[in-house]
Amino acid sequence: MKVLIIEDNQSLARNLNIYLWLKKIDSEISYDWKDWLYKASINHYDAIILDINLPEINWIDLCKQLREKELDTPIIMLTSRSSKNDIINWLDAWADDYLVKPFDYDELIARLNSLTRRNLKNKSNTFIEIWDYIIDLEKKVVLKKKEEIKLSQTEFELFKYLAQNKNKVISRKELYEKVWWEFDGDFMFSKTVDVYIWYLRKKLGRNLIK
Repeated sequence: MKVLIIEDNQSLARNLNIYLWLKKIDSEISYDWKDWLYKASINHYDAIILDINLPEINWIDLCKQLREKELDTPIIMLTSRSSKNDIINWLDAWADDYLVKPFDYDELIARLNSLTRRNLKNKSNTFIEIWDYIIDLEKKVVLKKKEEIKLSQTEFELFKYLAQNKNKVISRKELYEKVWWEFDGDFMFSKTVDVYIWYLRKKLGRNLIK
């Protein structure tokens, strides 16, 4: 799990960051909204912890704008306010959850785990995540840090099949049959699989496919 913390209280942010790392959760800190927008635009996060009381920005409007831009990362808001109207406004702004300060760190971890499990379940039928890459099965595109990697249809189908069977040894014969739908004995003499693996390594990095 990778989490982005947006909190201008540096002491709280550092303590929370250390606690997440102790719980084997990869986390980063942003102390202002401009840094957050930059990081969110180039990185993939499984969840965002957001201090609703940060200065210089209307967080409700910002959350709405982010959702309209199809940023579906789960957001947990931290706040010192807990009135009914405040809570309704935050949830209407498409925040996923909230905690009132001071909060229990273990409860925060439990809420993070719950949100990311739910989000992963919703995505499981339409997205495959592997390393820094996201394979969108509906749009048939591959993204790295939200930037599309241009693949041909065959390259996409090959990468998809490899990702669906990650950590497995796959023979050339199996790839020939599952990706190219060829079932004759010509695969023994064909270099087609080798050539397309070379294409993918060139576009995605040599270490991704072994």
